[in-house]
Amino acid sequence: MAKKASDFRYNTGETKVPWAAVGENYNAEDLMKVVEFLMQGEGEEYEAALAAVREKVLALDKLSVPPGKLSLGSKVEQAEADCDAYLETTDATFITNCTAGFEIAYKYVNLGPGDEVIVPAITFIATIAYPLSVGAKLVFADLDPRTLNMDPADVARKITSKTKIIVPVHLGGYPVDMDPIMDLAAKHDITVLEDAAHAFGAVYKGRKIGNIAHFTSFSLHEVKNCTSFGEGGILITTIPEMKPYMKRARFFGADFTRKIPNWLYDVVAIPGKYGPFAAGNCSTTEIQALGLSQQVARYDKILAERRGAAEYLNRRFAACDAILPQPLGDEGTKPSFHLYLLQIDPAKAGGNMQTLRAKLLEKGVTEIPHFGPLYHFDIMKTFGYTQEEIAASCPVCEEVFFNRFTHLPLYGLSEEQLTYMADAVLSSIAEMQRGE
Repeated sequence: MAKKASDFRYNTGETKVPWAAVGENYNAEDLMKVVEFLMQGEGEEYEAALAAVREKVLALDKLSVPPGKLSLGSKVEQAEADCDAYLETTDATFITNCTAGFEIAYKYVNLGPGDEVIVPAITFIATIAYPLSVGAKLVFADLDPRTLNMDPADVARKITSKTKIIVPVHLGGYPVDMDPIMDLAAKHDITVLEDAAHAFGAVYKGRKIGNIAHFTSFSLHEVKNCTSFGEGGILITTIPEMKPYMKRARFFGADFTRKIPNWLYDVVAIPGKYGPFAAGNCSTTEIQALGLSQQVARYDKILAERRGAAEYLNRRFAACDAILPQPLGDEGTKPSFHLYLLQIDPAKAGGNMQTLRAKLLEKGVTEIPHFGPLYHFDIMKTFGYTQEEIAASCPVCEEVFFNRFTHLPLYGLSEEQLTYMADAVLSSIAEMQRGE
């Protein structure tokens, strides 16, 4: 993509003298600090290699110009175009993080006190942070015991006249059964926001996630399959009247195609479902965009590696009838394999998942952060929710979380690591079955 004038300096339209230089304070030594952080190591060979890089960087410093525009420039535009091409969408908007995408969607429906939001009983706290902050009521949908995603049948039972938005979460990158949820939304005029934090590149019945719900928000956090140097998100909408406003919704509603007297731009409200709303700031940097474009370019390889790891674990676990094999999708539905969702039958395993997790930890298999039932968090009590009442309405979630389910990692593991992890699971269950 050709560079724009603004990629190098902030300017004021026809004025040739910029009001601010971008990146002028950065120099070669600053760049070396970044290199040292990204390529950490130790020992004489590492120090020698680092010194060689420093010498070249200092030489380049004499020839270089300041890095240019550092946020919302042509690199961000290119990363958005790369995401659109991969996700088969038309309006990918690069934002600060996945949670910022949720906030835009919640503002679109003018979520406020008394409005109801249906969310799955198990997900990350980010899904519900904004509804809690504006006084909306959270309604927890129980889980499908096989997929561990929200159960559409329970969603149907919990819709009321106050339901404004449904938030399916593709746990571990395994797609929610979206058709019945979208049918319910159409029937009751409810907006659907997909929490696709784990699901970049996942496919549901031939459609890539991002092309189904009214809003879809992806995470590009450092632990996700696809990242952008540590943080970031992609927001998609399928609402025609919202598409032209997505970029403005990212940055205060600023409209640089319009000017007010004695100023360079205007600030406009973003049209929502029930009236306009004020936008905040969730802009991203050019450096993040460079990282994202690189990740998207090799994302098929990343997915293939993760699928291969999941297939290996399924093969290893096939002979153990205490383990429920992880569904791997089919020709039409393809997970993104962010995590391996390990389920056991406690009666056949000789104990529940809590016992298995403790044994795995003893064997050095990392206890990764385990998404829990949201209603068990202390913050829910603070906002007046009764854990016992919600738990009674989500019996599958209670059984699954405490007795049957945990996560296993699938990221870039070596063959040795995968083998060790599978061996650890199988040997731990064997110990449980022997009563050890």
